[in-house]
Order: sequence, then C-alpha cells, then structure tokens
Amino acid sequence: MVTGPGGQVLADGAVLYDGGLIAAAGPRAEVEAQAGPGVPRLAFPEGTLLPGLIDAHVHLVLDAGPDPVAGLKAAPDAELYAAMADRAGRLLATGVTTARDLGDRGGLAVRLRDEIAAGRVPGPRLLSAGTPLTVPGGHCWFMGGEVEGADAIREAVRRNAAAGADLIKVMATGGGITKGGPPLWQAQFSPAELALIVAEARSFGLPVAAHAHGTEGIVAAVAAGVDSIEHCTWMGRSGFDVREDVVDAITARGIAVCPAASPDWRGFAERFGRERAEEMFGRLRWMAERGVRLLPGTDAGVSRAVFDAFVSSLEFFEHIGLSPADIVDLATTGAARALGIGGDTGRLAAGLRADLLVVDGDPLTDLAALRSVRLVVAGGRVVSPLPGAS
Repeated sequence: MVTGPGGQVLADGAVLYDGGLIAAAGPRAEVEAQAGPGVPRLAFPEGTLLPGLIDAHVHLVLDAGPDPVAGLKAAPDAELYAAMADRAGRLLATGVTTARDLGDRGGLAVRLRDEIAAGRVPGPRLLSAGTPLTVPGGHCWFMGGEVEGADAIREAVRRNAAAGADLIKVMATGGGITKGGPPLWQAQFSPAELALIVAEARSFGLPVAAHAHGTEGIVAAVAAGVDSIEHCTWMGRSGFDVREDVVDAITARGIAVCPAASPDWRGFAERFGRERAEEMFGRLRWMAERGVRLLPGTDAGVSRAVFDAFVSSLEFFEHIGLSPADIVDLATTGAARALGIGGDTGRLAAGLRADLLVVDGDPLTDLAALRSVRLVVAGGRVVSPLPGAS
C-alpha cells in the first residue's frame, strides 16, 4: 500500500472506508481490528493499493477524433451529454478518480459533475471550469465564452460562478484546434484584462487556469497571478522564447504548470519534428529542475488524446527524467495539492475521500503496472469489475 509521497509504502496494508470517506488506513491487522467481523472485505495479496489518479486537463465535450470541433458543433446537448458521461466512465475505468474539465458548453460538465457526485452516473470527481473566456473569434470561441471589454469579462466570470464552476479558464493565447483563430504564440488578452479576470475570479473564491502557449501570454498570466498555466510551451513569433526570470517567478509564486501531454505525445514528436519536440520536452525537464510544480494532464478530447490512456501521458514524465515513484506522487498527492484539494484526496488517510486504486505489480518501479487495474473506488463507490478478487 502506497501510504505517502516519496515512495512510502506498507508491505501489508489496508483501507477501511465508510460513507464515501476513509475511516482507517494502515497495517492490515490494525485496520481489520477496527473494521469488526461483519464488514465486507476485498483482498488483493499480489496487488498494490494507492490513491486514485488525478487527470488535471480534460475536455469532455470533445471526442478525440480527427475533427473534434466539428463533432462538438454538430452534437445537440442531449447527445453531447451522453457522450460526455461515457468519456467520464472511460477515465474512471483507468483509475482516474478526479479530473479537471477545462472547457464546457452550456454548463454540461457542471451538470455531469453533479450527477456523478449524486451517484446517478459513474465517473470521477469533476472540477469544472465552465465556459472558457476567449476573445471574439478566439481560441475555442465555439464553446460560447467570447468576451470583449472589461464589463463583458466581469459578466462572463460572474456567469460561470453563478452556474457553479469550480474554477475559471481563460484562453490567454491562441490554440491549435481553432481553425482560423489566432496563432498559438499570439496573446489574446492584455495584461490588464488578465489581471481583471483573476481579480474577478478571486472575488468568488475561484482559482484561474490560463491556456498559454505563447511567451507573451505566459508572462501576462504570471503577472496576473493565475493558479496554473496550461501547455506553457514558450512560443514566440519566430521560435521558442524562454524567459528565465519568469520561470523563477512561476516557481516562487507556486503556479502549477500542466504540459497537457497527450497520450499520443510520441506521435506528436514525430509530426512536430523530433528535434523541436525534444527541445520542448527538455525545457519542461529544466523547469522541473528549477522547482516548477508540474501537473499531469492528458488534454483528453483533442485529436488523438483519448480518454482511456492516462498512463501513456504519465510516461511522458518518465521520458523527461522523473522516476516512476515521482510520477505516482505527481498524479496523486502532488496534483491534489496543486489543485487545492489536498485536504480531500490524493492520499490514503483517515478523513479523506475513499478514492482508491488497486493494480497488479508495483507502479513505484514500473508505471506499466498502472495499466493492470484490479479495482477502482471513487468516493466510496466500487466502479470497476473485480477479476480475481478474493
């Protein structure tokens, strides 16, 4: 049983959960004594028990096909919602018990979050950003979040907050899936506008995630005080433009960076060019060495980023030099802390949510073990088959 960060384990551990929360966690003999004789038991003597995994960047409204935007535009809400529920179920089946949805249409992800929380739909706990803010014709304009001017910005943030969003998402730069939109490197909002978005979100107690490929947008997002930067690829008009002082500010301010590495990151390297891709990958390694807090995320929903291959995205971090034990920390306790939910999940401890994953093998030495899922429990609900359980 993985009991904490840094590879802390118990050779013969157990968790007792009740009412969706962990009641006890520790040596099996002690936990069984607390459980009493009538409590149902599941035993996996050859498995590893660890906290459920956290995917910090998904888009449930997108289908991961060749043209996910066309699919989104064509789908009526009822059809789209059913597809989103199916995608959430696929995340859960792979051991993801918490996911942060960073782009919604019409409040569907918020609705799905509440249905999952009520136990009516199987899925991970969702943190929903609602409709992302963008400029007219900007990145992901088709989700309905176009704003222009201070009043429109305030109203969009307030509308998302009133709808029950868990955070605010802003498209600080252009993005790849928006045909005819601004290029990836181009900033969409001024520094003053980003600062206004953050201030307005803070008035509702909401964190802010900024999509930012371009250096100008990254610089403005850091100055505005966002909580996470998505992608953070340091693109300039004519090449990469890394600012060492800004990286130091990201570290000092505790801003998380989610590379949103697709499960198809190896294929991306081939299409993008191996040398350019390795330059980008190496930069993330360098940022981690400088103390930047990294977040695991799949960008699930965009083309080739499927919803049932989280482990493939985690292997990206192994490629840039992190150990399997470091990556398990990154996807559990580290992600929980970075998202502000470390008091609820990410560890196996009494009082936290019963978000549990059992796999064959030892993921602290071999990430491939995370593909051999034996049991998933989300908020105390058993949600996967139990082949071979005793």
